[in-house]
Amino acid sequence: MSKIYKVVITAADRFVPSKLRPLWEHEAGPKTIFFWAPAFKWALVMASIDDYRRPLDRVSTTQSATLSATGLIWTRYCLVIRPINYSLSLCNFALGIANGVQCLRAYRYQSASKS
Repeated sequence: MSKIYKVVITAADRFVPSKLRPLWEHEAGPKTIFFWAPAFKWALVMASIDDYRRPLDRVSTTQSATLSATGLIWTRYCLVIRPINYSLSLCNFALGIANGVQCLRAYRYQSASKS
């Protein structure tokens, strides 16, 4: 772990209220990568949802299907690893669903355009 990160965590440690201590000290809490990975991965989910505004003729079904499959596969993996990472699992599930819906929308549009 970087020295800067350790200094920041040590400084913040003094200000964590007792009610939040269990979350703070959890093996998948803010002191670990298990917390920060899903925190930043939500940006990918938000970008996927934002793509709903994109014209359907410009949506890649391959990309959407790939992101959907990746999200759903990693959802299962997050429930198998130790420590179990429910927040990352939820994030991956949301990524899978968001891109699955987008893929379905694009596929329907492309099928209707060919007819």
